[in-house]
Amino acid sequence: MRVLYLYAHPLEESFHAAIRDAAREGLRQAGHSVDLCDLYAEGFNPVLSAAERRGYHEIPGNRAPVEDYVRRLEQAEALVLSFPTWCFGLPAILKGWMDRVLLPGVSFRLEEGVARPNLLHIGKIAGISTYGRPRWTAILAGDPPRKAVTRYFRLITAGRAAIDYHALYDMNRADDARRAAFLARVQGRMARF
Repeated sequence: MRVLYLYAHPLEESFHAAIRDAAREGLRQAGHSVDLCDLYAEGFNPVLSAAERRGYHEIPGNRAPVEDYVRRLEQAEALVLSFPTWCFGLPAILKGWMDRVLLPGVSFRLEEGVARPNLLHIGKIAGISTYGRPRWTAILAGDPPRKAVTRYFRLITAGRAAIDYHALYDMNRADDARRAAFLARVQGRMARF
C-alpha cells in the first residue's frame, strides 16, 4: 500500500523523530511504500494567502500553489499523521497543510452548496501524537487533535477509511521505559497497518 506519512515536528533530535522512525520501520515490515512528507524539512508554508482564499473554489486552479502536495495525497492509499499536540491542538504547520491541501475538488466536492466526501481512495488512516499533559486534561479540553484525525478524516473519506489513533499522554513525565513501550507499540501497530 502507498502510505503518505505527514510528519510535523521541527526538531530532528526530538522524541517525535524516534516515533517517525519506529512507525516507518513498522510500515516497511508490512511491505508498504512510504512517502515521508516532513513538513518542516520541506519548508511547507502553512499560511493560506489572500489570493489562495479568493481562488479556493476555482477547480482545478485552486491546487496550483500546493500541486505537489495534492499529487502526493491523490497517489496515497493510506495516510499517517504524526505530530505533537501543542496547546490542545495540531501544530500550525499541520493545520495549515489541511487548510491549503484539503481543497474543494481534492478532499471534498461541493454539490449545490453541500460538501461531499472526495478522499474515497484512502483506505486507512492513523494519527500518532504526544500530549504533555495527562489524558483527563485532553478529555476535558475535548481532545481536538484526536477529533481532527478520527472525525474529520472519517467525513472526507465517507467513513470508508479504517482509522486508528495512538497517543502518549503525560509526555512531560514519561520515563525511558514508557517512551520505549510507546515506540514498540507504534512500530507493532504500523507493522499490522
